[in-house]
Amino acid sequence: MTQSITIADWIGQATALPLADVRTPAEFAQGHVPGAFNIPLFSNEERVQVGTTYKQVGREAAILLGFDLTGSKWSGFIRSCLEIAPDKRIAVHCWRGGMRSGSMAWALSLYGFEVYQVSGGYKAYRRWAHDQFERSYHLRILGGMTGSGKTRLLQYMNTHGQQAIDLEALAQHQGSAYGSLNKMVQPTQEQFENDLAWQLKDLDPLAPLWLEDECQKIGRRCIPGPLWQQMRSAVLIDLQVPVEQRVQTLLQDYGNLDPDFLAESTGRIQKRLGPLQTTQAITAIHEGRMADFIRIALVYYDKAYRKGLSLRAADHVFPLDAAGDDPEADSRKLINFITTLPA
Repeated sequence: MTQSITIADWIGQATALPLADVRTPAEFAQGHVPGAFNIPLFSNEERVQVGTTYKQVGREAAILLGFDLTGSKWSGFIRSCLEIAPDKRIAVHCWRGGMRSGSMAWALSLYGFEVYQVSGGYKAYRRWAHDQFERSYHLRILGGMTGSGKTRLLQYMNTHGQQAIDLEALAQHQGSAYGSLNKMVQPTQEQFENDLAWQLKDLDPLAPLWLEDECQKIGRRCIPGPLWQQMRSAVLIDLQVPVEQRVQTLLQDYGNLDPDFLAESTGRIQKRLGPLQTTQAITAIHEGRMADFIRIALVYYDKAYRKGLSLRAADHVFPLDAAGDDPEADSRKLINFITTLPA
């Protein structure tokens, strides 16, 4: 049995209804619904063949080619779907909810699956995702100079009853010249948006949502415009953490990274750091004087932070003294402080 289902209806039962994405591995890698399983009807090369045939010969020839290419694969498709949906209840989608998902739905139904074909396919999810960025949120922005412990504080709050999203974790980047930590690989822009929308979907729009103060670009990924505009106009709590504590925090995060990576990353900000400071910083890296390197880099990053802060409405920025190394204490202080601010 095959039924049509909207993307919103599927999202409402996502935990109980596995989703099979039958697009190619390349399409899936570019962007997919979080939690979906890739069971590609065609390989990347096969899809090109079918598309070329459709354009040059026609629809019927493309359909016949599609059956030729998939003829020996159908039992494998069914076995893969049984692995992810042993109760034989599954949702399927392709790019626009067309022939690929329709073919898979037909075969699975023939085998005895209860199949839900997502109308509009992956494009419907993309529209739904952009709708999440247009919603209004009760944002609270966590600011503070580099090394203030903002990310750890957000993560602590998220596991202790507060609504918080770690944008840097989603973007797989720490938002600086050193932000990849020489190991993180950023998702595509499309997947970053997909994952962010997925986290936004279950939030209470009337309760505070904590986000870290970010540039619109986190590495090579860009915060969607509508959400970014809300972030820029929201109340910002500027954590005031002693500089030596910030140095210690950054030593934990960056002190053991590959020196060549740190030196190369420092070279990329030479124009902003200055030639003398860049030379001093790179020398400190190679000599193992990591605290000295961090103090030099902080001169630039602190200046950049103050400049960004000056562009915000002054009546929306509130300083708050914080320890920087005690997320539990800083969280209590932050939550108490926010209750004293205008709604």
